[in-house]
Amino acid sequence: MKVLIIGRDSGIAGAVAARVRDAGGTVVMAGRNQDEHVDLTDEASVAALAERIGEVDHVVSTASARARGTAADLDRDAVRASFDVKVIGPILLARHFAPRQSFVFFSGASARKVMPGMLAVGATNAAVDAVTRSLAVELAPIRVNAISPGTIDTGAHDGLGAEKKAALFASREATSPAGRVGSAEEVADAVFFALTNSFLTGTSLAVDGGEALV
Repeated sequence: MKVLIIGRDSGIAGAVAARVRDAGGTVVMAGRNQDEHVDLTDEASVAALAERIGEVDHVVSTASARARGTAADLDRDAVRASFDVKVIGPILLARHFAPRQSFVFFSGASARKVMPGMLAVGATNAAVDAVTRSLAVELAPIRVNAISPGTIDTGAHDGLGAEKKAALFASREATSPAGRVGSAEEVADAVFFALTNSFLTGTSLAVDGGEALV
């Protein structure tokens, strides 16, 4: 199994890479700051990556450009960047990397749970879910799935500062049916399941501890 993973070499992307390697697979990491450079907002960059790396069995994109804020204060360019990376980017990957055995993209719990300040993030993730279903039909029998994480302790929330991060995690732990936030390794296990289950396609797997239910 040879898997192209687009994203940072830490957090969820790093955990997915470790999971694939542990299973004996080969990993190619790509991103804006990786040895294999790709910019998902630039179709020429995606096409060039496909040309350079040649054959891979699976493509996983964990890339994101979050646009947090309410309707009153959202930055238009940030919203466009969010859609470019997480919605249009996967479409470009499907265009230039098909045929492969499967694609795995990333949605999020905000597609199903409305939270103040997550308007654009939720809209982006809902669009990822729609793209996943459509591509699963268009590209069949190539499988296309999405992973939809809840609050995961990956370092992605470090920018909030220690106090706000702790408050966020405490809030999630108090309300989530699982009673805690998730780990990158748990998300990586779901990605590996999506890569290897040959009867799974067109699905957004919720790995959120039930966060979207409450």
